[in-house]
Amino acid sequence: MMNKYKHILLLTAVLAVCASACKKNLEEEPLEQLSPDYVWDTQDSAGVNASKVLNEIYTEIPAGANRIFSASSSENGSDFLDAATDDAVSSSPFVTPVELIATGIGITPFRNAEGGSFGTDIWAANYRGIRKANIFMANIDKVPLAGTLPNGTRLRSAWKAEARFLRALFYFELVKRWGGVPIVGDEVKQITDDVLLPRNSYAECVQYIVSECDAVKDSLRLDPIDNINFGRVTRGTAMALKARMLLYAASTLYNGGNIGTSGPERLVAGYENEDRNRWKLAADAAADIVQLGVFSLQADMVNTFIVANNKEVIFARNNGRGTDIEKANGPIGFAGEATGGSRTSPTQELVEAFPMKNGKPITDPTSGYNPTSPYTNRDPRLDSTILYAGARWLNTFIETYEGGRHKPGGSKTQTKTSYYLRKFMGHFRNQSTYAPHPRNFVMFRYAEVLLNYAEAQNEFNGPDNNVYDALYALRKRAGISAGAANNYGIPQNLTKEQMREIIRNERRVELAFEEHRYWDIRRWKIAGELAKKPLHGLRIKRSEVSGSIDGTKVIVLQPRFLEPKMYLYPIAQNELDKNKNLIQNPGW
Repeated sequence: MMNKYKHILLLTAVLAVCASACKKNLEEEPLEQLSPDYVWDTQDSAGVNASKVLNEIYTEIPAGANRIFSASSSENGSDFLDAATDDAVSSSPFVTPVELIATGIGITPFRNAEGGSFGTDIWAANYRGIRKANIFMANIDKVPLAGTLPNGTRLRSAWKAEARFLRALFYFELVKRWGGVPIVGDEVKQITDDVLLPRNSYAECVQYIVSECDAVKDSLRLDPIDNINFGRVTRGTAMALKARMLLYAASTLYNGGNIGTSGPERLVAGYENEDRNRWKLAADAAADIVQLGVFSLQADMVNTFIVANNKEVIFARNNGRGTDIEKANGPIGFAGEATGGSRTSPTQELVEAFPMKNGKPITDPTSGYNPTSPYTNRDPRLDSTILYAGARWLNTFIETYEGGRHKPGGSKTQTKTSYYLRKFMGHFRNQSTYAPHPRNFVMFRYAEVLLNYAEAQNEFNGPDNNVYDALYALRKRAGISAGAANNYGIPQNLTKEQMREIIRNERRVELAFEEHRYWDIRRWKIAGELAKKPLHGLRIKRSEVSGSIDGTKVIVLQPRFLEPKMYLYPIAQNELDKNKNLIQNPGW
């Protein structure tokens, strides 16, 4: 398990944390040779060096976007985690790590999760973050940090609360992959300490994460993200993590659909028994964020991801400015810096999930859907998420018919489906090239809170007015027409089961490519069924009729294999070898 505890002393860890960040006239002395007395300076009322340690903890947060990569082959590039779902496929002509994850090959006990030997070791990375947080909390009281937040909290207490929240976030990243994991507590372990800890139960881990969020929320800044504190944890962040954890805990995979069979493995894989009240806890936690009154939906969905200062974003990892997403995923066929890497190919299944502008699904005969003009009068979120044939981009119209400018064929990486990713990119419809903009990974936003609430409330109490109102708010912001009945295309008097399908589809289109779909289909325990279905794209024939699409649906990915055990990641064999007190997940 955490071999860092066996091989890295406290001093070494603290110095390494600071090595890349401290800038306090350090040219005279290499940072790695600085003492703990310098790092935890008892005369530094501004906390200059301590703040660098805190900032280093933030760097352990997942980066999002094209993070599933192959270090062994540059040709394999990198992919969104969503390319391991039914929403997208990797455009690479080679077998990629994300495809190994989708088939389960990349998450065997002999590989590290989410990229295998090709990518990031998620287990070690999150425990590294937990250790950094513990080091910070154990030492920050030595620094005479001055100042208070507007809510009266001393700055030192606020910084400590940030580190404590980040630790809870790292545990959540572990729990959603492995179930119950070892909780190491507050103590910074030394080389002589017993660190061969057993796994805590799933229930204990959920309770720990929730209680940590409750413990720190009132010590954190209340204000939404602004340009000064962008990327810093707020009270809403802690509340959002609590709400998401409780939503996951109430879901089928953990609450009644536990894949464990008996004994300890059942305890780490989920709850022993189903409890309907877990849905109420999740609904109440999401409602608390709404009642906080500091977050709201952004009018322009594109700006939600490229404008740092907006009230829909609850928390985002600050990735700075750039055009990395455009360069990795934008269409080919443009000149110079404007050409993209075409890494991500959204599927026909995702495109068809977007309803019409009247809110009705395209399968509804009264929706007005026209298969020869399939992108006309659709949910405006389609335009904000996907580039399709005829969409305007970089001052031209996308040509993804066979042999077209943006799908020429040949060996060059290009769309496999006739679609390109558009989400997270800037306003480049009428520009000739890309320009830098914030490219931050939004981890929590208000739209998700409304969806979390709608799902949990529907599961607990059925489709009451509160559920409808949450969905209305989302569809209104999206630009869907209210209609004569003022119901944004959502039928009245739905059953719980009918509303469940609408909510799940709403999550799919609203949160596409934000690393929700991969986890949603697992917690709902439907990933196995979806894996049995092929994924499709379009093969489009060139048409001289403006706006007309002559397309044939074609299979771009054959059915995949997903065993029940694959709903949870296995613990890597090297961790099991190091810690004999660990038990493996069911079936592995």
